[in-house]
Amino acid sequence: MQPARLAAYDLACRRGDRLLFRGLGFELHQGDVLQLAGPNGIGKSSLMRILAGLLRPYNGHVEHDGTRALADERPALDPHQPLGEALAFWRQIDRAGQSGGDEARADFGLEDLLDVPVRYLSTGQRKRAALARLAASGARIWLLDEPLNGLDTHWGASTQAAIEAHRALGGIAVIASHQPLQLQSLRMLSLLEHLP
Repeated sequence: MQPARLAAYDLACRRGDRLLFRGLGFELHQGDVLQLAGPNGIGKSSLMRILAGLLRPYNGHVEHDGTRALADERPALDPHQPLGEALAFWRQIDRAGQSGGDEARADFGLEDLLDVPVRYLSTGQRKRAALARLAASGARIWLLDEPLNGLDTHWGASTQAAIEAHRALGGIAVIASHQPLQLQSLRMLSLLEHLP
């Protein structure tokens, strides 16, 4: 199994003229789960994009061992394709050059929706599709920005079960969420402690 490690060193994030946070650091290893906490606008989503390699930090750096996958408010699924084809596209991309596929498969209840174009899915269905894409990616490091938003109690519990299964297989999860999480060995990082 591919090793997993994610570390942030002395990170700072600036958006426009505003410094959102500074001096932020952590180190995560196989099986670790970290929840990012703080009010809206403090920089949780920006931090997730930095950790994913999509945004450069104003200061500091990120190190990682293992592939990363981000699930945020943009599901990264072609809205004009049927859901099944959109998910198949990402399976082909994510598995290119990889062998195996030992990652646990989570059930997000999408079987009856595979022929429906992504643009016609409800908010909760799109969220479940994005989570299914992430779970099938084989990524060792999951970056989840508000993963429970738009989900009912049943699918919220299923999402947390998928995160637990990923953790149990040695994966890492970083979760930005305002909602309480019921996960084992959950660590918290408050961005309020890193205000400029």
